[in-house]
Amino acid sequence: MGRHEDLLLQRITADPKVMVGKLTIRGLRIAVARVLHALASGVTGVGLLRDYPELQPADIRVALLCAAEAVRRDQTRRAAAKA
Repeated sequence: MGRHEDLLLQRITADPKVMVGKLTIRGLRIAVARVLHALASGVTGVGLLRDYPELQPADIRVALLCAAEAVRRDQTRRAAAKA
């Protein structure tokens, strides 16, 4: 992963005091999973920014990057388990 992706991922936080430790965007009470679910349901990035004014465009990108990284790690883990 590149430096840009590393910097983006710093926007993801997990604090047991915020939403029971779920992954959130910048410590806000907006879960990464909520953003991903909205996108998967057809809500556009513009719609998300309208519905959650505290979100920034980079927050949406980082939610997608977080999902992509989770898939990559899962695939790596599964491949290692088969070896």
